Amino acid sequence: MLGVARTDGPGEVVVAGTAGPVWGRREQQDFRSRVRGTLLGAAVGDALGAPVDTLDLDTIRRTHGAEGLTDLTPAYGRRGAVTHHTQLTLFTVDGLIRAQVRRDTGAWHPPTDLHRAYLRWATTQRDWGPDERRKEDGWLAREEWLYARRDPARTLLLGLGDATMGTLDAPKNPGEAGPEAAARSAPFGLLVGWDPQLVAQLAVECAAQTHGHPVAYLAAGAYAVLVHALARGDSLDTAVQRTLALLAARPGHQPVTDALQRALGAVRQGMPGAERVTELVGDATATGLLSAAVYCALVGEDVRQGLCLAVNHGGPSAAAGALTGGLLGALHGETALPPAWLAELEGRPTVLELADDFAMEMTQGPALHTPATSSPAWLTRYPRGA
Repeated sequence: MLGVARTDGPGEVVVAGTAGPVWGRREQQDFRSRVRGTLLGAAVGDALGAPVDTLDLDTIRRTHGAEGLTDLTPAYGRRGAVTHHTQLTLFTVDGLIRAQVRRDTGAWHPPTDLHRAYLRWATTQRDWGPDERRKEDGWLAREEWLYARRDPARTLLLGLGDATMGTLDAPKNPGEAGPEAAARSAPFGLLVGWDPQLVAQLAVECAAQTHGHPVAYLAAGAYAVLVHALARGDSLDTAVQRTLALLAARPGHQPVTDALQRALGAVRQGMPGAERVTELVGDATATGLLSAAVYCALVGEDVRQGLCLAVNHGGPSAAAGALTGGLLGALHGETALPPAWLAELEGRPTVLELADDFAMEMTQGPALHTPATSSPAWLTRYPRGA
């Protein structure tokens, strides 16, 4: 069963009990496939875009041919390397699991648990490797490959540079409208037992920890709601319509609403191509990247084509690939992803392990931990204390 969340006022997510949907075997298997698909899809899109992340379209075509990039190529010394987008997405998942585990203690404030998880990521960007003495870090922070520094945006390092948590009332980097917060927000959408309003609220609050401009944090909330609808089995068209309806009640929503409408309008403007994606990306704010990702996911004939379309433009290709891959993975599940790309994906065992842990926590959490009794192995993996 899943816990049902509610709010006790603006920005305050609390738990309302443990009544929720009962998961049958088929439902659990479908959910796990979508969780795996979302995380692997985001990671493989990130890896596909990483080698061309700073290149303009002409340079991409001169380097890779008239069709642009159509396969994994080396970045950071290897094919399939991921960037900070994937690193932070994994720590988002870790934080969400830890929030569920900590609920047994009577402490229930997921933004705080997510902030602690993001601070653990920030430590990986400063330290040479894991500190085995920090038992409260859990298993993910001891994965050595995550200590590689993959050109994280300065905004992220500043936002997580001290222990003060940004909030909607006092956000970090209030002028920052970039796509990095949205690109780590797919896991919020996998909280399928939550009301979509609460999914959006949590994603927005956690985005404000590094990206304080309304464009950035509302785009993160919208992206999480899109993933949420897809993970529940909606089509992408339906997911967009649900997201537009939810956004309409939020102050400052118009730039995000316009971005989603532009994506829908672009679908009717002829054959998809790099120039149209570049136009949607625009000045590379969170809304532009969200618009491009939705468009690429809508018009791609399959996952591979959708991802290739998402990374061939003059904007932040890794973020666009990650956002598009998360949508396509949530929509189609893991088996739709290109197997040859997955075979080379950096950190794939970690992504799969974390995805399965998340699915198990969300569907069978009470069998793993309660206020009275808990699996010692689970609490070692996801300690309650930090």
